[in-house]
Amino acid sequence: MPRPMPRPTVAQLAYGSATVICSALAMLLLSQAGSVAGIAVIVFAAFGLGLLVAFTVPLPKPAPEPVAAPLEERIPVQRTVIASESLPAAAPAAVHHPVREPAGP
Repeated sequence: MPRPMPRPTVAQLAYGSATVICSALAMLLLSQAGSVAGIAVIVFAAFGLGLLVAFTVPLPKPAPEPVAAPLEERIPVQRTVIASESLPAAAPAAVHHPVREPAGP
Protein backbone atom coordinates (compact mmCIF):
# COMPACT_ATOMS: atom_id res chain seq x y z
CA MET A 1 0.00 0.00 0.00
CA PRO A 2 1.53 3.36 -0.97
CA ARG A 3 2.34 5.83 1.76
CA PRO A 4 0.15 8.98 1.77
CA MET A 5 1.87 12.16 0.69
CA PRO A 6 2.73 14.40 3.66
CA ARG A 7 1.12 17.80 3.92
CA PRO A 8 3.25 20.72 2.74
CA THR A 9 4.91 22.79 5.45
CA VAL A 10 4.44 26.53 5.87
CA ALA A 11 7.91 27.12 4.46
CA GLN A 12 7.11 25.11 1.33
CA LEU A 13 3.89 27.02 0.75
CA ALA A 14 5.55 30.39 1.34
CA TYR A 15 8.60 29.78 -0.86
CA GLY A 16 6.55 28.15 -3.62
CA SER A 17 3.97 30.95 -3.69
CA ALA A 18 6.60 33.68 -3.62
CA THR A 19 8.46 31.99 -6.45
CA VAL A 20 5.34 31.71 -8.61
CA ILE A 21 4.41 35.36 -8.12
CA CYS A 22 7.91 36.81 -8.54
CA SER A 23 8.89 34.65 -11.50
CA ALA A 24 5.57 35.27 -13.29
CA LEU A 25 5.90 39.04 -12.87
CA ALA A 26 9.55 39.01 -13.93
CA MET A 27 8.93 36.88 -17.02
CA LEU A 28 5.88 38.94 -18.04
CA LEU A 29 7.80 42.20 -17.69
CA LEU A 30 10.91 40.91 -19.46
CA SER A 31 9.10 39.16 -22.32
CA GLN A 32 6.43 41.84 -22.81
CA ALA A 33 4.06 39.08 -23.86
CA GLY A 34 0.74 40.37 -25.12
CA SER A 35 -0.92 37.28 -26.52
CA VAL A 36 -2.98 34.88 -24.50
CA ALA A 37 -0.77 31.95 -25.52
CA GLY A 38 2.41 33.76 -24.42
CA ILE A 39 0.93 34.70 -21.06
CA ALA A 40 -0.33 31.12 -20.54
CA VAL A 41 3.16 29.70 -21.24
CA ILE A 42 4.70 32.14 -18.76
CA VAL A 43 2.10 31.34 -16.08
CA PHE A 44 2.62 27.58 -16.47
CA ALA A 45 6.41 28.03 -16.38
CA ALA A 46 6.12 30.11 -13.21
CA PHE A 47 3.86 27.50 -11.63
CA GLY A 48 6.32 24.73 -12.50
CA LEU A 49 9.19 26.73 -11.06
CA GLY A 50 7.19 27.32 -7.87
CA LEU A 51 6.52 23.59 -7.52
CA LEU A 52 10.21 22.86 -8.02
CA VAL A 53 11.19 25.33 -5.31
CA ALA A 54 8.51 24.07 -2.92
CA PHE A 55 9.64 20.45 -3.27
CA THR A 56 13.31 21.28 -2.79
CA VAL A 57 12.77 23.12 0.53
CA PRO A 58 14.21 20.80 3.19
CA LEU A 59 11.60 19.07 5.32
CA PRO A 60 11.92 19.15 9.11
CA LYS A 61 13.55 16.06 10.55
CA PRO A 62 11.29 13.90 12.69
CA ALA A 63 12.01 13.79 16.42
CA PRO A 64 14.24 10.90 17.40
CA GLU A 65 12.62 7.94 19.09
CA PRO A 66 13.21 7.91 22.86
CA VAL A 67 15.49 5.13 23.98
CA ALA A 68 14.04 3.04 26.78
CA ALA A 69 16.19 3.18 29.92
CA PRO A 70 17.27 -0.09 31.49
CA LEU A 71 15.06 -1.30 34.32
CA GLU A 72 17.71 -0.57 36.96
CA GLU A 73 17.76 3.13 36.10
CA ARG A 74 13.97 3.51 36.36
CA ILE A 75 13.65 2.13 39.90
CA PRO A 76 13.73 4.98 42.45
CA VAL A 77 16.35 4.72 45.15
CA GLN A 78 15.70 5.92 48.69
CA ARG A 79 18.31 8.46 49.73
CA THR A 80 19.06 9.67 53.22
CA VAL A 81 20.29 13.22 53.80
CA ILE A 82 21.97 13.98 57.08
CA ALA A 83 21.21 17.64 57.81
CA SER A 84 23.77 18.22 60.56
CA GLU A 85 26.68 17.57 58.19
CA SER A 86 25.47 19.86 55.43
CA LEU A 87 24.35 22.91 57.50
CA PRO A 88 26.65 25.45 59.19
CA ALA A 89 26.58 25.81 62.99
CA ALA A 90 24.39 28.96 62.90
CA ALA A 91 21.73 27.31 60.79
CA PRO A 92 19.41 26.16 63.64
CA ALA A 93 18.80 29.83 64.53
CA ALA A 94 17.87 30.56 60.94
CA VAL A 95 14.98 28.11 60.96
CA HIS A 96 11.80 29.82 59.82
CA HIS A 97 9.24 30.51 62.57
CA PRO A 98 5.94 32.19 61.77
CA VAL A 99 5.60 35.71 63.18
CA ARG A 100 2.43 36.50 65.08
CA GLU A 101 1.26 40.06 65.08
CA PRO A 102 -1.60 41.49 67.14
CA ALA A 103 -4.88 41.56 65.28
CA GLY A 104 -6.82 44.80 65.04
CA PRO A 105 -6.00 48.37 66.25
